[in-house]
Amino acid sequence: MIEIVISMNRVYSTGTTTVAIKCKDGVVIGADTRVTSGYFIAHKKGKKIFMIKPHIAVTIAGVVADAQAVIEELKFHLNYYENMYARSLSAKSAANYLSLILFSSRSYPLITEIIVAGKDGDGYGIYKLDPLGSLIKDDYTVSGSGSMIAIGILEAEYKPDIIVEEGVKLAIKALVSAMKRDIASGDDFSIAVITEEGYKELSIEEKERIMKELALKT
Repeated sequence: MIEIVISMNRVYSTGTTTVAIKCKDGVVIGADTRVTSGYFIAHKKGKKIFMIKPHIAVTIAGVVADAQAVIEELKFHLNYYENMYARSLSAKSAANYLSLILFSSRSYPLITEIIVAGKDGDGYGIYKLDPLGSLIKDDYTVSGSGSMIAIGILEAEYKPDIIVEEGVKLAIKALVSAMKRDIASGDDFSIAVITEEGYKELSIEEKERIMKELALKT
C-alpha cells in the first residue's frame, strides 16, 4: 500500500490541469498542453484530450502510457459493441467500462486520472475516474496539479443553465488561472466541445478571439 501511495504522489507531482463542464446543449472539455517530468518540461504541446467517438471524449492526467493503454482498450470495446449490436454506447456506459478496467488492476494500479464527457440517453454527462476505478458523476470537474485553482473558478461561476458558448469561456478562464499559478501547467491549452453536431476542437483563431474578448493572457 505504501508503494502505491508513493507512486500516485509522484504522478500527481508531474502535473497538468484538465476541466470538464456540463452545459444545457453539450459538454466542454479543456486541458493545458505542458508535459512535465518532475521539474523538467518534457513537452510543450502534449495532447491530453482524446475523442473516443464523435459523442464521447476523455481527458487524461498521470502516466501517459497507462492512460493510452486504457483509452485504446475503451476504443476497442466501443467499436466491438457497435459492430455487434449496431448501436452506440453512451458516455455513462463508457465511464462504467473504464471503471471496471481500473478496478480490475487495483492490485497494480494504472496510474491515471480520467474524465469522460459526452452524450447520454437523457442529455449529457461528465464522469471522473481515479486510478482505483472510483466513479463520480458531476456537473463540472477537474483533474491534475492545477485542480485547486481551476475548481475555484468553476465553483464561483458555474450555473446549471449554462450553454456551450458560455462553458467554453468558463473553461478557458479556469485553465488560464491554473496555468498562471501552477508551475506544472502551462504553455498553451486545448478546448473541445461535444454537441448534437458531434465533436469539435477549437481552432487557434477561435481561442485567440475568446482570450481577447475576456482580456486574458497566458
